[in-house]
Amino acid sequence: MASIKLNTGHDMPQVGFGLWKVANATCADTVYNAIKVGYRLFDGACDYGNETEAGEGVARAIKEGMVKREDLFIVSKLWNSFHDGDQVEKICRKQLADWGIDYFDLYIVHFPVALKYVDPSVRYPPGWAVDGKDDVQTSNASIQETWQAMETVKEKGLAKSIGVSNFQGSLILDLLRYAKVRPATLQIEHHPYLVQPTLLALAKEQGIAVTAYSSFGPQSFIELEWQKAKDTPVLFEHPVIVAIAEKVKKTPAQVLLRWATQRGLAVIPKSNDPKRLLQNLEVTDFDIADEDLKAISGLDRHLRFNNPTDYLGTLHIFA
Repeated sequence: MASIKLNTGHDMPQVGFGLWKVANATCADTVYNAIKVGYRLFDGACDYGNETEAGEGVARAIKEGMVKREDLFIVSKLWNSFHDGDQVEKICRKQLADWGIDYFDLYIVHFPVALKYVDPSVRYPPGWAVDGKDDVQTSNASIQETWQAMETVKEKGLAKSIGVSNFQGSLILDLLRYAKVRPATLQIEHHPYLVQPTLLALAKEQGIAVTAYSSFGPQSFIELEWQKAKDTPVLFEHPVIVAIAEKVKKTPAQVLLRWATQRGLAVIPKSNDPKRLLQNLEVTDFDIADEDLKAISGLDRHLRFNNPTDYLGTLHIFA
């Protein structure tokens, strides 16, 4: 399996399985079946609300001798409500317990915004609003305070690598001024409608590996009934993507994933369909012509779907 060497020296599988929107009722079986097919990286998060079930799938696969813990690369994320320096390690330990493991291979700051603390005994995962409805309140924790607590998590062996998600260039440059441990990865929304070439250039320049999420563009957000996604041409049916897929004799989904992996990015697609599950994994063993890679990048609309401004009306982190 193709992998990316992180700046911590660890190898990260280039293709993983994303756990966002995987239903609790099916999550354990989904993870187990993905391991069976060949997936080794699982991208989870507190906010997905399915870490316990994902851990059950992992435990089953290990118990049956399909894999060992060290064969897997398990990723999780620090939610915004736990950015205060004295909360980071506590919540990381809770998440590890939910997964039933001793360490994360990668632990990521999910968003560059600190929200008011919500005790897990009150509501978990807490979501965006402090009242569980619409009252979004920020906390005073700085990114520096949060990152230093993340460094402690790594120092204590709770995570082998630490990283960031949804960070923009200036914030990354600022973080690098004080970081004792540099971010190993940057996870961003990345698809042909949102290419972000200068952010990719910055990450490469700084030795930070990039993981793309929402590789299929509007697809994941159509399922959420978001109008912006509904109004956007589906990438699977885009003439440029379809033509390249026919040329390389692959599916449009495989072309979209290969566009990312061939350019050095990691991807974390998900599928409940056994056939597509395998197809999504097979996206590092064929090449797309340079002119076709450029044609796909040329579809860029600077169109972001995962933007809190759109679904919260506040927290304008991408302003």
